[in-house]
Amino acid sequence: MSIASIETTEHTEAVALLPTAGGDLISHPVFSSYVSDIGDAELVQLYTDLVVVRRIDAEATALQRQGELGLWAPMLGQEAAQVGSAHALRSKDFVFASYREHAVAYVRGVDPTMILRFWRGSTHSGWNPYEVNMTTPAIVVGSQMLQAVGYGMGIRRDRSDDIAITYFGDGATSQGDFSEALGFAASFNAPVVFFCQNNQFAISAPVGVQTTVPIVRRAAGFGIVGVQVDGNDVLAVLAVTRYAAERARNGDGPTFIEAVTYRMGPHTTSDDPTRYRDAEELARWKERDPIDRLRRTLEHRGLATPEMLAAAEAKAAEFAASVRAGCLGTVEPAPESIFENVYCEPHSLLEEERVEFLAYHGIPDTKAADK
Repeated sequence: MSIASIETTEHTEAVALLPTAGGDLISHPVFSSYVSDIGDAELVQLYTDLVVVRRIDAEATALQRQGELGLWAPMLGQEAAQVGSAHALRSKDFVFASYREHAVAYVRGVDPTMILRFWRGSTHSGWNPYEVNMTTPAIVVGSQMLQAVGYGMGIRRDRSDDIAITYFGDGATSQGDFSEALGFAASFNAPVVFFCQNNQFAISAPVGVQTTVPIVRRAAGFGIVGVQVDGNDVLAVLAVTRYAAERARNGDGPTFIEAVTYRMGPHTTSDDPTRYRDAEELARWKERDPIDRLRRTLEHRGLATPEMLAAAEAKAAEFAASVRAGCLGTVEPAPESIFENVYCEPHSLLEEERVEFLAYHGIPDTKAADK
């Protein structure tokens, strides 16, 4: 079943926007209005984005298996949660990501090659966060939630209608940072959207051992509106994220979204998911594949023509080739570059360490030569 529900201490109501077995869109008295502008062209664009980001993800996984990346965190199965939510944002909104939001980065305009450089170990971050208003991957689980709240509090003091959104997995809700972030956001009415991608596993631990109730219910304990959405329904995700963003812009405070989805692949490429989940479970979730889901609706509308499907695949192949070429063509940084971009202003202790490092490795000090 495709379900999106608003859950607070007062009421619960469910909605489905994309049918699971084909057919046209399902009307809902609240959420349909948030996607009333989404016509045929927009649905085709959403489909194309889903196809492209899945191909980028597959190419990155292949590159890691071939020894070209140190590690990769696949997002297979979670494309709709990321693409749908990212399309609900304005360019000035700031995204605080974890380490799996490759599709969000793509929608925000990040060059996929820059995403891979981080996982290749050839850069500290990969891209300039201020060029696309999105942080680079946060490996410390849950840390980005507190950062998003702090940024949101700053937005409120600036009297701006921008918002902050933070992405995290179900495992991060077991961190202390999670409760601290929700507490501060509620107390200071911060314009923050908390976007939890519940992909059913925190590495190998199923969500059932982390919580005895749906994760979305935790929001009510902080006085925060909670929304549970089918994370494999790209249109429903777009609708509820627009709803949450609107609340934040109007000064109504934070919203918590739980996107119920499934990680079809491993936690990272160093993981073996067959050790903790069975094939039948995976098969059941494959029937809810987010790309197949949208394609069936496009077929019902007569939009899934051979030409449209071929164009989407061609764009995906083009990006995949670009990602591979960009990864293999990366110029590895000089060892001394580790001392760059650590502080905004020159720092005497860091300079001493830099000089000592160069001397130890026998590397000429070009900066000293320039003086």
